[in-house]
Amino acid sequence: MLHEGRPLASDTVLSHPEQLDRLRRDCPEAAATAVLAGDPCFDRMLALRPRRPMLRRAFGAGDGRRLVVLNSTWGRTSLLGSPGFPALLRELTETLPLDEYRLCAVLHPNIWYGHGPGQVRRWLRRAEDSGLTLVDPLGPWRQAVAAADCVLGDHGSVTYYAAALGRPVLLGAFAHEDLDPASPVAALGRAAPALRPGVPLRAQVDAVVDGHVPGRYDGFAAALTSDPGESARLLRTLFHARLRLPEPARPARLDPLPVPVDLGPPPVTVPVRVLTSVRPAAGPDGPPEVSVARYADPTAEPDAPGAQDAHTAVDEATADTGRPSLADVVLDRPREGDPAGPRAAELLRQHLYAGLVGVRTGPASCLVRVREEAAPVLELTALPRPDGFADPCDPALLASAVYAWHAEGRPLTSLAAGGTLTVVTGAIRHLVRVEASPARS
Repeated sequence: MLHEGRPLASDTVLSHPEQLDRLRRDCPEAAATAVLAGDPCFDRMLALRPRRPMLRRAFGAGDGRRLVVLNSTWGRTSLLGSPGFPALLRELTETLPLDEYRLCAVLHPNIWYGHGPGQVRRWLRRAEDSGLTLVDPLGPWRQAVAAADCVLGDHGSVTYYAAALGRPVLLGAFAHEDLDPASPVAALGRAAPALRPGVPLRAQVDAVVDGHVPGRYDGFAAALTSDPGESARLLRTLFHARLRLPEPARPARLDPLPVPVDLGPPPVTVPVRVLTSVRPAAGPDGPPEVSVARYADPTAEPDAPGAQDAHTAVDEATADTGRPSLADVVLDRPREGDPAGPRAAELLRQHLYAGLVGVRTGPASCLVRVREEAAPVLELTALPRPDGFADPCDPALLASAVYAWHAEGRPLTSLAAGGTLTVVTGAIRHLVRVEASPARS
């Protein structure tokens, strides 16, 4: 704050009088430079609140799955720097069902620039292959926080922003000893729930989300800025005064944060363990139902009460190159100019132990084929949700549902004749159109 006893800055911008009190206490020589001008970052996040449904769809959580945002500041006492982080990351990706949860990670820029993007992505590559979206340091991290159902973080500012926005937070690490005990961030560390060793992570995430009381963190929002929504006006006034220029007549504003594109669930390329059960139709005229729970390469067999069967599905793009030859279901994505039908036939010839193969034909559609010559080739398409928006489900989910149906000895012709199938993932229901395809080779 000082150089040779004099303030370095002509203006020290603060967002709340609480900060001014601490500045007067700890560096009274700089107190005269203080200007209360709000928090422009938080103001832009506040402006996202009405767009939360759009943001959730953008991150692939518009169907009701829970969006968990993993956040770490930098340093040895951060979440990423903690000894338990590798095990935490494995548990997140292995035990949260792929179709009931979405995972994103927001890491402090110092992590990216201190270690290099290549190293960071190498550390998290397995998690990315398991469905985690790693948000770039200059990417839509604020949008991810605004869309989140739970932020699993530490003592960094992003976790505090999440609480101030009213999002449930769960602390995976917290450096109490590094903070001023009187600071609002330290107070959050005392108020927010912390991870409990030995308790299943899914249960802790669900408890934080289900038990969250709206308004619980309002005091932290009030301590963040004394002028919510006013930072553009206050800062512009300050800047023009410093430049000795008249202010424009138009109102001051901050550029709104855009709704991101192409940040839906990434392809899951690790081997996936799939637990299924075929259910009776919900009503006399309802479509048949298949319940599916998919887990990204778990180290132990998942616990899914009520599951009738299990199989392994593998993407052709997997880094585990020996696994497709042993999989029950093999999925591929189309190459330029390759028709789906011939590619499915080729997959059956390549993978002799696969009971079903599929080729993705769109964001939520695929063509599937079983080994029996008499069985029809099926085209599966997730239909729009009841609210009219597109269903973000993974085509691999649809393929596994059909495999479960077929593995029970039920004919694929009955699926094609009925025209629709309901795939159930937790509390989420996906209505799928089923059509027989003429493609066979």
